[in-house]
Amino acid sequence: MRERSEKEKMLGGERYNCLDPELNRERQEMKRKLRAYNASLPEEDRWAMLKAFLGSIGENVIIWPPFNCIYGKNIYIGNSVFFNINCMIIDNNRVEIRDHVMVGPGVQIYTAAHDLMAETRNQGWEIAKSILIEHSVWIGGCAILLPGVRIGEKSVVGAGAVVTKDVPPSVVVAGNPARIVREIDQ
Repeated sequence: MRERSEKEKMLGGERYNCLDPELNRERQEMKRKLRAYNASLPEEDRWAMLKAFLGSIGENVIIWPPFNCIYGKNIYIGNSVFFNINCMIIDNNRVEIRDHVMVGPGVQIYTAAHDLMAETRNQGWEIAKSILIEHSVWIGGCAILLPGVRIGEKSVVGAGAVVTKDVPPSVVVAGNPARIVREIDQ
């Protein structure tokens, strides 16, 4: 039986080495694509550029530059999604963003987590956990979503919140760590 590649381990949610040459090549290629996207003018077909490097993208999607991600192809975006400026997605694992999601400026979405032990962290060992953002979610500016979280449909993540665990549907969360501050009567 052949040994699994570091990329396969990464996408499988297993411990992997982020210093792997194959992963590094993919990251460098994505940086080239992002330079072109972030330098593009509003009249250029940015949706087509996104379609070329994301895993999938629906209709009526707007991602204002500058935008950054690591691999691109691990990001799956539904219909009618809006990203404001300066957003970052660390997509070392799947990031699924369903329909009608609004993402404020400076939002950061992290799937990767480094080892806690300095020696193994210095050697490049980490793990990545997928993130799901369900339908009709609003994520306020500069919020941070940590690996493995799920944001329930119709919920609101307050500006600056740090989401460390799953958010149920139809609530507002805020703070660090984010906690429910109220329910939303839909």
